[in-house]
Amino acid sequence: MAAIRNDVLVAENLVTRDVNRYSEDPVVISCGQHSSHFSCNEVCERTAFDLKEESHVNIRSQIAGSNYSYQSTSLLFQGLLLPFFGMRLAWRLAWASLRYSFCFVRCMQIRVHSIISRVQTTLHGSTDDIGWLQCTPGVAPVEDGTARFLELLREIRNGKHTLPNSYVYLLIPGLFSNHGPLYFVNTKKFFSKMGLACHIAKIHSEASVEHSAWELKQYIEELYWGSGKCVILLGHSKGGVDAAAALSMYWSDLKDKVAGLALVQSPYGGTPLASDILREGQIADRETRRIMEFLICKLIKGDIQALEDLTYEKRREFIMNHKLPECIPLISFHSEASVAPSVLATMSHIAHAELPLLPLPRFGSKESDVQEGCKVPVVIPVSAVLSLCALHLQLRYGEKSDGLVTCRDAEVPGSVVVKPDLKLDHAWMVYSTGKKDLSEPDACEMSEALLTLLVELGKTKKEQRRE
Repeated sequence: MAAIRNDVLVAENLVTRDVNRYSEDPVVISCGQHSSHFSCNEVCERTAFDLKEESHVNIRSQIAGSNYSYQSTSLLFQGLLLPFFGMRLAWRLAWASLRYSFCFVRCMQIRVHSIISRVQTTLHGSTDDIGWLQCTPGVAPVEDGTARFLELLREIRNGKHTLPNSYVYLLIPGLFSNHGPLYFVNTKKFFSKMGLACHIAKIHSEASVEHSAWELKQYIEELYWGSGKCVILLGHSKGGVDAAAALSMYWSDLKDKVAGLALVQSPYGGTPLASDILREGQIADRETRRIMEFLICKLIKGDIQALEDLTYEKRREFIMNHKLPECIPLISFHSEASVAPSVLATMSHIAHAELPLLPLPRFGSKESDVQEGCKVPVVIPVSAVLSLCALHLQLRYGEKSDGLVTCRDAEVPGSVVVKPDLKLDHAWMVYSTGKKDLSEPDACEMSEALLTLLVELGKTKKEQRRE
């Protein structure tokens, strides 16, 4: 191989030398009759140019051929891959359909689970909440004072009244009392006839518990500074809850001004009706809340918080944060409403309407006489509604109630409990009924017996503190 390379190099050198030698000699190129004279350099240059052009043409031809061959091969390859692309597209569509189907099934499962959960929450209701305060460890026990209460009640019905005049008695109405003009009116008149200072708290009962407690605190201070006497409180329904809240929140300001508190049919632990109406997570909870907001806020001009504060959740939170003072005398009164069919015909006198003055002609005279307007009682079947509510609570939860408050939720820890064996609904203490039985005590006499028992309890606690 080395010898061949050397021969090639020698031949190239010889050719180069001959070309250089004859580069200056003219060359005659004839073509037919015409002839042209070119030097050797020109001939070499033209020959090189022709060779270059020819090489370019060949290269372009090769490129064109290779491009055509590549395109043909690419089209053939794509044609062969077309089924694969179709299969991949079909797989993607199938996977997307499967994924969307899974999402739809998952959404349906969540929706069905939500519906089942709402149904279970609705059916379960307040089963675990009723009487929660009695099951809480560490709460003070209650004492039964029914026997002494009935004894005092018999004495009062026989004409023996021992309620002292050394206190101011404040009656605190419950929820929606601003729309009941006869709320506690008969009781106040009864006390006033005995020469006792008795007042009905004019507060916004449709407001929240904390707001009503602040109003009561100011009301109590005004009565104390105006009379110089301690105040004894008797609160009915939400009024008892408001009074207890005032004592627990402002006891440092009221400890020398309040001598005792009697809670009559008060949902101190909460009420199942408020919780069942406003409970979240049950069927139609949002719609129910909107309806109650419209009724309370728009029609009654109240605050939905007033009803919400009576739910078990809110009462549990408030009681845990605001404890009642142990030194204050407390009485808890609760009763059971009758569920007999005869109660459905009972009407309650809640207000009266005054007829306008009408000019009536006098017979035998040309002049007309003006007859004075008369008052017509406004009665509604409150007892019938409460009887149905009591039947509902008894059938659903197996709990005795006055129609709105269960007996267990009305008992305040550390209080003296009064639970007479009388069929009294939630409105019996404040509204008189059309059917009056003289053999049974009325609300005025029972209120006097409760306050008398509260005074005795206060004296007993004072003696115990002295000892």
